[in-house]
Amino acid sequence: MPRAASRIWKFKPAYPNPTCPTLDGSENKGEPMKYCRFEELPVWRAGIELAVSTYAMSKAPAFRHEHSLRDQIERAAVSVSSNIAEGFERGTTQELLTFLYIARGSAGEVRSMLCLLERLPGFEDLKSEISTLKSLAESVSRQLRAWADSLQNSKITGQRYLTDKTRRAGTVKKDRDEFLQKLERIRRGVE
Repeated sequence: MPRAASRIWKFKPAYPNPTCPTLDGSENKGEPMKYCRFEELPVWRAGIELAVSTYAMSKAPAFRHEHSLRDQIERAAVSVSSNIAEGFERGTTQELLTFLYIARGSAGEVRSMLCLLERLPGFEDLKSEISTLKSLAESVSRQLRAWADSLQNSKITGQRYLTDKTRRAGTVKKDRDEFLQKLERIRRGVE
């Protein structure tokens, strides 16, 4: 499969990926980054960190007799990165948005369960870990909200709808816009 057929979504990057093409085949010039793989997404990485840290905390002796509570918080934490990945791979902006909101809900579930742990007897020794995880879950939730907001009114319908014709149309529009900007600069320089 040609590289241009890879999954591509706009999102502000933590680091650039120069090998990932844009939707219209042009180069990235000061635009939001395009990601080819969900593993590149900073929010997915934060979701993985949330799950790994949750699993580490749930190994504490305080969870020894709290099997259902441990299982539930672990499942909710894993659900965050899993839903980000699934939405990214679906191929439409609308489906991505749906899964981002599900992932955000899971991050909220993790935070809620952490609030419960703060109040339950026997979890006092985990106060620092609980606080750290609550901050991480809140950060993931904010990132998901920002990404969802940026996609909400996007004209990009998703990879599933991207064809050679739409790529050409995107390139033509970009070339036209650049030409009009150049004309405007010339006009201003002459006047």
